[in-house]
Amino acid sequence: MKSCNISANLERWKKEMPDKPAIIEMQSGTQITFKKLEEESNLIASGLLHHGMKKGDRVLVMVPYGIDFVTLTFALFKAGVVPVLIDPGLGKKNVLHCIKQSEPQGIIAIPLVHAIKTLVPSPFKSIQLSVTVGRKWFWRGPTLKQVKRNGQPSYKMDETHEEQAAAVLFTSGSTGPAKGVLYTHGMFDQQTRILREHFGILPGEKDLPTFPLFGLFSTGMGMTSVIPDMDSTRPAKVNPENIINPIQKYQITSSFGSPALWDTVSRYCKNNKVRLPSLRRILIAGAPVSGSLLKRFETILERNCKVLTPYGATEALPITSIERHEIVNDTWEKSEQGEGTCVGRPVPGAEIKIILISDESIPKWQEDLEIPKGQTGEIIVKAPWVTKSYFNQDEVTRLAKIPDDKTFWHRMGDVGKLDEQSRLWFCGRKSHRVITALETLFTIPCEAIFNQHADVKRSALVGKGGNREPVIIIEPECMDRVTQDREAFINELLNLGATSPHTRSIKKILFYPDFPVDVRHNAKIFREKLAAWAESQ
Repeated sequence: MKSCNISANLERWKKEMPDKPAIIEMQSGTQITFKKLEEESNLIASGLLHHGMKKGDRVLVMVPYGIDFVTLTFALFKAGVVPVLIDPGLGKKNVLHCIKQSEPQGIIAIPLVHAIKTLVPSPFKSIQLSVTVGRKWFWRGPTLKQVKRNGQPSYKMDETHEEQAAAVLFTSGSTGPAKGVLYTHGMFDQQTRILREHFGILPGEKDLPTFPLFGLFSTGMGMTSVIPDMDSTRPAKVNPENIINPIQKYQITSSFGSPALWDTVSRYCKNNKVRLPSLRRILIAGAPVSGSLLKRFETILERNCKVLTPYGATEALPITSIERHEIVNDTWEKSEQGEGTCVGRPVPGAEIKIILISDESIPKWQEDLEIPKGQTGEIIVKAPWVTKSYFNQDEVTRLAKIPDDKTFWHRMGDVGKLDEQSRLWFCGRKSHRVITALETLFTIPCEAIFNQHADVKRSALVGKGGNREPVIIIEPECMDRVTQDREAFINELLNLGATSPHTRSIKKILFYPDFPVDVRHNAKIFREKLAAWAESQ
């Protein structure tokens, strides 16, 4: 049986390119070669087992994204230990809730986290072994240096089978509480294969991943990961020069980032006439990507650089993909007319169906659930890398999966439609739809109409009151327009809405200066918070 552990690739890269940097940290100026990464992760894996960690244990990893984070995660994969990864940007209360839910047996963290663990012990009560990355104060357990001292550089990991638990990754919590998604090694293996084959990724490339999970994938695929100096929990606030400089210095060929990050960087490039000719591939994901952002790349990138906007989720990634030229030349005009955001065709191995929208669980797949092409419904997907369950959340798993003989369909929690070319059009989150007495309105099509106004930065559809009244909340480009000319601005927006069948019924406009957004990508609008605010207006 073939071992499907993503960390097994490190041995190959150690042999093929031992002295090539695996990771370069821009903030600290440090780097680690593939040879050193393989040896360090062996030391940590065997050292952790020596200190009492056991295969199958869940271990909370709370270390900033960088060389230590990547080395530790690969070491845990090698030891057969299951890393639990929680986005620190979720906020203290949510992070503590996720820790409690995941019931970890171990923790590897920086001193600040250990101090919090001492002050707020309840969520950490299942932990038996604590490892400190950095200086240890008054708490128990070894430091990472001590773990390495007790490790074996010649450590050989056990064979890993496909169904073996690999990691628990928490969702961003952009709609409802964050959920722990259980990944197996087989799923990571399939994911790595499809990313490599579908996006044409080659060993030896240089990657700039702005999101930790993609940093792991790129290292596993034999790319040099150049980690930019940025707060990965606040991509929209990035200093553009901290992205541009490493791209130019290291001749970066590939990068992954959120629409908010690339919006900031591309505006800076356009205003300062900066070009990024080394890039061959940019992946933008995490929220719908606008045509106006993609058009901006025309003057920044070489013509043959592919800008791809894959669609997926923590539970299912990737599912579809589309390239910027197809959006700019074909689909964006339809998006602006309220057709939704085209996210492309299924990647090889993935299947998509559109079914009747339901908020209830669906106990068994039946053909009559499916609706015809062109109609908007709930998006469901199937692929070998789609996760089977949420950790410790049977009811949430039951709501999200539709059993289908020996396999299952995953409900994305999104609405959309398929066109005649089998392309998927995303129309928003299912929970954000507004159901009135006469019709159901979907966020992305409605917002697209109002976003065309020159003074609108972005908009959000929410429902108000019992028999839900549709309301459009506007984040203006400049609040001066609202304070000086509110009535005229509202009339212009209502007249614009009246031109489209998607928005004709919307009669109420509100203004909000700075939309709340998700922590992970800084791009998904927190419509729940805006809806609660709208009720008070």
